[in-house]
Amino acid sequence: MRSCKRSRTNRIVMWIERGLLGIGISCVVWAGTSWLSAVIYQSGHSVSRERPASSLDQSDADRAPITEGTRLAASAPIGHLDIPRLGLSAVVAQGDDENTLRVAVGHLPDTPLPWQEGNSALAGHRDSFFRPLRRIHVGDEIQFAARQGRFRYRVTRHTVVEPDELWVLDASPTAALTLITCYPFDFVGPAPRRFVVQAERIANADDT
Repeated sequence: MRSCKRSRTNRIVMWIERGLLGIGISCVVWAGTSWLSAVIYQSGHSVSRERPASSLDQSDADRAPITEGTRLAASAPIGHLDIPRLGLSAVVAQGDDENTLRVAVGHLPDTPLPWQEGNSALAGHRDSFFRPLRRIHVGDEIQFAARQGRFRYRVTRHTVVEPDELWVLDASPTAALTLITCYPFDFVGPAPRRFVVQAERIANADDT
């Protein structure tokens, strides 16, 4: 009898171990697939910073210019974000849905585009593109490149807010850039707060 119970217990333990192994493998495959998707997207929509008015890759350069009345498709690349001191460099795409944020930094559709006047907001995951923001300092320079030009911003503040504190998206009388990611950076699971970086445009790089 004891032998039967022990055998049954061993089988249960074995199936639990197999189940946990399967879950672990699935997580690794999912993470690897997400990482590969991001790499492919980023490399496929790289931006040249050598030209006076930076553009996206050739397929995007052939499209009609993006104007205020243009309706952008979800995940369409719109430019490139750089924070030189942090080594942060990423393609920016239209939208803040999960599919977009998995492969790029996302532009919040309800805010102005970076080359327009007002407060343009960009979101990114804390465990991928925006992880370097944990080391941001007031005074750091942020650069944004697009077909419309190259723009420079200076960080004026960074703060931690609750998810429902939407004042960070308030309209600005001048050109501004707001970066948003989850916080704390090392939190396991969905993070409860938001880390916000605010910056003001200091110059169009094409004019300097």
